[in-house]
Amino acid sequence: MNVTRKLHRPTALIGIGLLAIAAVTWSDARGMTIRANYGVGADAASYVVAVFLAALGVGHLFAALRPGIQADEADWGAVAWIVLALAGLIGSIWAGLGFIIGSTLLFSLTARAFGRRALLADMAIGLVLSTGVFLMFNKLLKLALPVGPLERLF
Repeated sequence: MNVTRKLHRPTALIGIGLLAIAAVTWSDARGMTIRANYGVGADAASYVVAVFLAALGVGHLFAALRPGIQADEADWGAVAWIVLALAGLIGSIWAGLGFIIGSTLLFSLTARAFGRRALLADMAIGLVLSTGVFLMFNKLLKLALPVGPLERLF
């Protein structure tokens, strides 16, 4: 039985994108000047995230070579929603809107990518979750997250 392996381009492109994001994350971690006096610092967490993203990228590249994958299996609409969600998070933080608003956008738009159509409900859920995460990191762990108008209320 002769099985020819053909590259599945959408999966390979996602793998390459994940590897690129891993490289940027690793580079950012190397540039961090704040180190923890005790325990694990923020740079170590960034290295872990970079390794995880790289592993996902390599996994996607292996999957792109898997025989039998069909071209119509890529849902580019969902990929676009995820890219929009990430851009919303980055843009919100860049514009000074803070972690809570950015993470709320990330949650609700990612839910849309997975097929949910209840945007307002997802925004409410995302707001509650991101507020809880902010309070946990900022108040309990004493780690600073990007501050915007909502974070200043706490």
